[in-house]
Amino acid sequence: MTRVFERLAEWRTARAELDTRGLRVGFVPTMGALHAGHRALLEQAKRENDRVVLSIFVNPTQFNDPDDLARYPRPVAADLALADGLADDVLLPPAEEIYPDDYRYRVTEYTLSTRWEGAHRPGHFEGVLTVVLKLLNAVRPHRAYFGEKDWQQLELIRGMAGALLLPVEIVGCATVRDVDGLALSSRNVRLSPTARKRAAAFPRILAGSPDPATAVARLKAEGFEVDYVDDHAGIRLGAVRIDGVRLIDNIQLARDPLNPRAAAAGLPSPS
Repeated sequence: MTRVFERLAEWRTARAELDTRGLRVGFVPTMGALHAGHRALLEQAKRENDRVVLSIFVNPTQFNDPDDLARYPRPVAADLALADGLADDVLLPPAEEIYPDDYRYRVTEYTLSTRWEGAHRPGHFEGVLTVVLKLLNAVRPHRAYFGEKDWQQLELIRGMAGALLLPVEIVGCATVRDVDGLALSSRNVRLSPTARKRAAAFPRILAGSPDPATAVARLKAEGFEVDYVDDHAGIRLGAVRIDGVRLIDNIQLARDPLNPRAAAAGLPSPS
C-alpha cells in the first residue's frame, strides 16, 4: 500500500527505517497532474530500486507568471490513483515546509540557466534548482529520475548535483509522446481540442526543418507564437505558445538516411 506523507518530520522517521533495512531508494519529483510520462519515470524507478518515492509539489518559485501558477492543474486524487502500485511513498508537503526561509536562500547557476527557458522565464531555474535541492536533501535517494523533455532542466540538475557533491545519480528518461508525436505534458490538458490537434505540428516541424530559422518560419505559419528555436550540442530546443498554453520540446539532430531528425526523436514520419 502506498504511504502518503504531508509532513516532512513524519517522512524523515520513515526514511530512517529504509536505511535500517538497507533499501535502495529511487525518487521521482513532480508537480502533479501526472500522465503516462510520469508513469514511465515511476516504472523505471521501480525496476532499478527497492523503494520508489514520488513527490507532488506545485513549486511556486519557478513560476514567473502568477496566472500560470494559478491555472496549473492539481488533480491530487487522480495522481494518487496513477501512482498506486508504482510509488511506495508519496510526499505531499505544504509550501511552508519546503520554504521555511520564505525563499531567502536560493541556488543560482550563471551560464546555462540564462539561455532559452532562462531568458524567457526570469528566475525560473533558481526556483527549480532550489526546490530540487531541498527535495533531494529531504528524500536522500540513491537515484532521481527526470524526463528528457525538459532537457535544459535535466542538464542543470545534473550539473548542480555534481557541483554540490550530492550523493545521488541523476537519471534522464526518454521523452514519452502521444501517438501524433506531441510530448506528454501536464499543460496539454489546458489545450482546446482544436489547439491540441494543431499542437502536433510543433515536434514535427522541429524534427523536419533543416535549421532553426526555417523551423521558426514554419511554426509561425502554423499559428504558433515562437519564443525560441535553437540548436545546441546536437539537440534542437524549442518553445512555443498556442491557445495561450506554453509548450516546450527538444529533438536529437542525429543523422538517418530516411528521416534524420524525426527518426532520432521518435516522431511519426511526415506524410
